[in-house]
Amino acid sequence: MIFSSTVFILLYLPIVFFVYFALNKKRLITAGKCWLVAASLFFYGYWSVEYLPLLLGSIFFNFMVGGALSPHTKGIRLKHSRKALLALSIIANLGFLGYFKYANFFIENINTVAGTALSLGQIVLPLGISFYTFTQIAFLVDSYRGEAKEYDFINYALFVTFFPHLIAGPILHHKEMMTQFKSRWTLSIRYRNILMGLFIFSIGLFKKVMIADTFAVWANAGFASGAPHDFFSAWSTSLSYTFQLYFDFSGYCDMAIGAALLFNIWLPINFNSPYKSLDIQDFWRRWHMTLSRYLRDYLYIPLGGNRCSSARIYFNLMATFVLGGLWHGASWMFVIWGALHGGALVLHRAWKNFGMEMPNAIAWLVTFLFVNVTWVFFRATSLDDALRILFGMVNIGSIHNIPVSAVPTSSLAWAGVLSDYLLAMLPVEAATNIVCFLMIAVGFVIVSQKNSFDLTVQGRLGWSKVAWMSVLFCIAMYSTVQTTSTVFLYFNF
Repeated sequence: MIFSSTVFILLYLPIVFFVYFALNKKRLITAGKCWLVAASLFFYGYWSVEYLPLLLGSIFFNFMVGGALSPHTKGIRLKHSRKALLALSIIANLGFLGYFKYANFFIENINTVAGTALSLGQIVLPLGISFYTFTQIAFLVDSYRGEAKEYDFINYALFVTFFPHLIAGPILHHKEMMTQFKSRWTLSIRYRNILMGLFIFSIGLFKKVMIADTFAVWANAGFASGAPHDFFSAWSTSLSYTFQLYFDFSGYCDMAIGAALLFNIWLPINFNSPYKSLDIQDFWRRWHMTLSRYLRDYLYIPLGGNRCSSARIYFNLMATFVLGGLWHGASWMFVIWGALHGGALVLHRAWKNFGMEMPNAIAWLVTFLFVNVTWVFFRATSLDDALRILFGMVNIGSIHNIPVSAVPTSSLAWAGVLSDYLLAMLPVEAATNIVCFLMIAVGFVIVSQKNSFDLTVQGRLGWSKVAWMSVLFCIAMYSTVQTTSTVFLYFNF
């Protein structure tokens, strides 16, 4: 079950909503929270019941350890052993994550280097394991620091499993959610929240179904292993994925915020117009903001952060982003992507230390082009495929070297006689990819406007917003009924 499926929108979400508030209306508050937990576990188990015990075991383990680590709980009192318990519990969580996500990756590398034939068999990655494991590691650290002060098991289980964020984030802090789960203000239907929730959910649904899934057609074809590339096809491929990833993940986050708002819960913002960024540091303050916050608070700062020599700061930045890249998946391509971003942040910091600046237009262009190039490594399945696309992006000589006879008829048949005019005005591959480039232009226009969160919270919730919401929702739902929407990209991470 995914957010963009008719089962979720027309069946699951209405049932969960009405039963929850019906229980609250009868003052069965604990029963209402238990219902949300059960519904969230059903949402998770809908994909695969096989991994539900792993999620439940992780919740029980971390709740018990968090209570033992906290100075605010009664019962077991730990003094000198608190730090050791924290370290062991983090190792246990990372070991749990590492086995499912990285075991085969390390075995494959050992086999490559040592010439062995070790094997653990096929290990299927449990859905959402990175997100719920990192969320709970943050809870353990906050408990140790005394920042997590509320230890009700039902609220904690709801904090971890709440279905809008369970599969692909955002990565939550215990303290920002617990006050909401225990607040009586959230127990009654709030019509303003419902309207805002449906509005941003509709925007996110439209982003996913109508924009991201459209870009996916060109991105998937271009990133197919061994696919040849010229100048125009390489740029259409890289930019298609750049916009597919943005609209797919930001669409998911919009839908997560919208679904949570129906229950009067505010999830943290995860995107703030990242493609408007004027430097790479600004990009990471806007893109996947809860992951950036997590890496800063629980990796970069513990490594020393900015409180050390310049050389050590540069090392901290590189280490943080290499590990951040590896968090996305067990592949050297993610490591390369993380190292490139770490290196860019090092160069940016050195640039700023020398007091150098760029005009805003050039700064935006440099930042966007860098992000676009690095997404090629993020998406490609091999270094050869990535380099083939990157070489095509600078292969200006290929612009006029491709004859019409080399282009499949199907690539031009869509335009009918218009193809003759396009071929007369444009290079062959430019004419072939014209629809893709027009869609890319639309993508640039959309990301330059106000983002979905600003549109939701700013201004009146009047009839104009209701009309826009209805149009976007109906178009997206029609597309969903006609075709099967693909799984969100970040479900793979």
